Amino acid sequence: MKKEIHIFFTALMFYTRIPCPKNIDHNPDYLNKASRYFPFIGWIVGVISFAVYYFSSILLSNDIAIILAIIAGILTTGAFHEDGFADVCDGFGGGWTKEKILIIMKDSAIGAYGAIGLVLLFLLKFESLSTLSSQSTICNLLLFVSAHALSRLAAISIVFTHQYSRDDATSKSKPIAQSYTWREVLGAFFFGLMPLLFLSYFQWQFLLSIIPVIIARFFLARYFQKWIDGYTGDCLGATQQVCEVVFYLSIIGIWKFI
Repeated sequence: MKKEIHIFFTALMFYTRIPCPKNIDHNPDYLNKASRYFPFIGWIVGVISFAVYYFSSILLSNDIAIILAIIAGILTTGAFHEDGFADVCDGFGGGWTKEKILIIMKDSAIGAYGAIGLVLLFLLKFESLSTLSSQSTICNLLLFVSAHALSRLAAISIVFTHQYSRDDATSKSKPIAQSYTWREVLGAFFFGLMPLLFLSYFQWQFLLSIIPVIIARFFLARYFQKWIDGYTGDCLGATQQVCEVVFYLSIIGIWKFI
């Protein structure tokens, strides 16, 4: 149990900016095992984002509350996944070979593709959440948590099916790509799917939202494989962001038919 708690805090430290005990570090072995808790980190980020939205909406307009909720999620993760999304936009938008794409993604500066991609991404998030926020409090909470958990499952599942692209060991995401066991797979799927199962209590059709997410994940992974022979940490971040938005759009589409 003590080791499992250590693994969880390793995941919390790596994927968020939430303070952790001083004895927690980036031990490669624990970091590799921490992938099982990646979707569970989505629970935490989702709850924090929803809490900010809920209390802000009491005093402020719904639109402002949604913007503050998005900001809360970004601050919680340190824009970890948004940065990956921007790097992928720049890398695949400006590079035409594997080497060039990887070099561009490694550059810390944001380019036109990344900036435009982030603007469009946040617009989609804002409009989607504005449409979805008219539901009950519990339903809204489960929507936030499901989106963050399921999208993280989609991202980490690429680790289970594809190879890490970079040959060097300098990337901070390299340890999670080295190996995995059934515990990582089972844990990731359990934490990734559980919120959606609870959400389906309100309408079983919500379960159908997993189909577009799977399709998005499949095509993203295939695209990464085609151009860079695998994935990088930035690719996982981009997958999480895209699948989160796909989930919101899927729920909106489902609502039109129920």
